[in-house]
Amino acid sequence: MSGGAYTLRVLDRVREVPAQAWDGLLGDESSPFVEHAWLDVLEETGCVGGDSGWTPAHLSLWRGAELVAAAPTYIKEHSEGEFVFDWSWADLARRLGVRYYPKVVLAVPFTPATGDRVLVAPGEDRAEATRLIAGAARALGERIGAPNVHVLFPREDETRLWEANGYLRREGFQFHWFRENAGTFEAYLARLSSKERNQARRELRGVDRAGITVATLAPEAHTPDVVRRMYGFYASTIDKHRVWGRLYLNSAFFERIVERFRERLAWVVARDGAGQMIAGAFNVRRGARLYGRYWGAEGDVPFLHFVVCYYEGIRYCIEQGLEVFEPGAGGEHKRARGFVPTITRSVHWLSDPRLRSILAPWLERERAHVRAIVSGAADQG
Repeated sequence: MSGGAYTLRVLDRVREVPAQAWDGLLGDESSPFVEHAWLDVLEETGCVGGDSGWTPAHLSLWRGAELVAAAPTYIKEHSEGEFVFDWSWADLARRLGVRYYPKVVLAVPFTPATGDRVLVAPGEDRAEATRLIAGAARALGERIGAPNVHVLFPREDETRLWEANGYLRREGFQFHWFRENAGTFEAYLARLSSKERNQARRELRGVDRAGITVATLAPEAHTPDVVRRMYGFYASTIDKHRVWGRLYLNSAFFERIVERFRERLAWVVARDGAGQMIAGAFNVRRGARLYGRYWGAEGDVPFLHFVVCYYEGIRYCIEQGLEVFEPGAGGEHKRARGFVPTITRSVHWLSDPRLRSILAPWLERERAHVRAIVSGAADQG
């Protein structure tokens, strides 16, 4: 498929593009999860592809032999691991007698982190590249019998470009923490209400009095034993809380991501008085942001979840000069610990006119509801 001076190619593996060329498309605001190594390890270890329901079909835009733009893209047979929930849409389509699956999804698998979904080389026309990728996604869907295209967690500027190409905007929210010039952990605590501050101190004291130490590992400290234990925490947590999803990642992913992505990792480890790991959190950093992905623990220590997943990440951000901490989806309890509701976005191409006509006004009402929650929280603050 070609448009003017460009050629569009669908890639079965991200490895079909050299890592240097792919990563050359990333900007300062790109998340670590669109880096070549992260996507390649997912494919290499079988976390996507095969019978996972995530078949790679990465859209790439070329000018001759030069990579101009790319978009991590998958053919999906289900709605698992997306964090933009559309099962009710699929049910509506079924009742209308409309096909919903397979679908084309531009996203990072299992990762609800905002970032650029169309990666564009410096100096290139981002609006034109997005227009071509938007058309290519629809064309890919038509070719394989996938009636819908979904772009998950794009940034606001990119969302507007997708809307200009006929895609419908959807909004949700997550709780993010913003440093806002806090130079010390005490300065962060001072921003909380008296009740919240006292609760935070109580939670921190409780873990400390239990003889537990919590720290973020340096890159070289992600040892094979730590990897084994961290995967065990992740797997046991998923097993205990199946409602959260399936076991998307395997032990090979943990091993390979440490080998190839070590400098981005900022795993948090909790140890008991004997020095044994009892809990951990899978954090990743890039630029001015820290991202929380998974956590797990042995036993049930009061407040340990809050210290490992939230307070230690905040401490690390302040110490490292990072501006934003995105600890992942969900969690109203984050609000009392200084996290604020922050809008997230997705865009959707629905080829069936009936489905689109029903969902378009519904999306408008949902957006109003989300914005009321976010602005209301800001007013209260």
